[in-house]
Amino acid sequence: MDLKQLAALVTVADAGSVTKAARILHLVQPAVTRQIRTLEDELGVPLFERTRQGMVLTGAGEVLVARARRAINELQRARAEIRPDPGEVTGTVTVGMLESVIDLLVEPLAAVVQARYPQVELRFLCAYSGHLQQWLDVGDVDVSLLYNMDSTQSVAITPMLRERLWAVAPPEAGLQGEEPVSWETVLRHPLVMPVAGHGLRDLIDKAEPSVADRVTVAAETNSMALQKRLVLSGRGWTVLPAAGVAADVSAGRLSGAPLTGPEIARTVVLGLQRGTWTPPPVQAVAVELLRLVRKAVASGAWPSATLLSEDFDEVALR
Repeated sequence: MDLKQLAALVTVADAGSVTKAARILHLVQPAVTRQIRTLEDELGVPLFERTRQGMVLTGAGEVLVARARRAINELQRARAEIRPDPGEVTGTVTVGMLESVIDLLVEPLAAVVQARYPQVELRFLCAYSGHLQQWLDVGDVDVSLLYNMDSTQSVAITPMLRERLWAVAPPEAGLQGEEPVSWETVLRHPLVMPVAGHGLRDLIDKAEPSVADRVTVAAETNSMALQKRLVLSGRGWTVLPAAGVAADVSAGRLSGAPLTGPEIARTVVLGLQRGTWTPPPVQAVAVELLRLVRKAVASGAWPSATLLSEDFDEVALR
């Protein structure tokens, strides 16, 4: 198989039609059909089901398309990084973001990268910490924020900060960020909880067995935005990372305070693919991300957070 065949495969999969794919690729339809059939003959399996609704990937086709996308992306990155001017940072960097830090970090990171490295294209993927680590493992993400993660054979971890979780309530509850609230108070209210298996739910359940046993669950969701919306609608209180509610509390949309008795905290880390060489654009974006994290903590924009090192932006890329 060659790159043209893989490009045809991915384009047909995205377009759902050989005719549309041919227009996108600026080829005649028989040429695209021939590339797909050559791939199928080489592999000995059908990659598409030909239906009245269009071209639908088979199971084998889905596997190959995922690999083909990765190969094409890597080649595009290689082309961008092989440049006549070694002083100019160029390329595409995919950044993994925790949902709880989107409001705090995504726009500032995009702004600083655009200003300092205009030839770097950023892509953001948001998910649970566990999913982000999996994407980092397989190379779908170049650099990611994660929490409560350790280094693995494929991922190098740099601990950045420790962050306390907050109880979050409607504004009329009057919770104050400077005044911790006890679990005894929180448990008087039904709670909007993350779904089982979510990292935050695991933190809450493991913090103290007596707490998990006494929670009255009003609703469960896998979305932080929905947790906050349900609190606003009067369904109950919730528990969230401070970074995820700082803007809402400051604006008066919600009230919140650090939890105590027991205190619950998470360690936020930076994850990079482990290897002997980190591409210059990934290095540049990772350093800017680390600097923004440090600035957010120092300024108080990331409340209830404590830095674990003052120089982790240098340590991370050693």
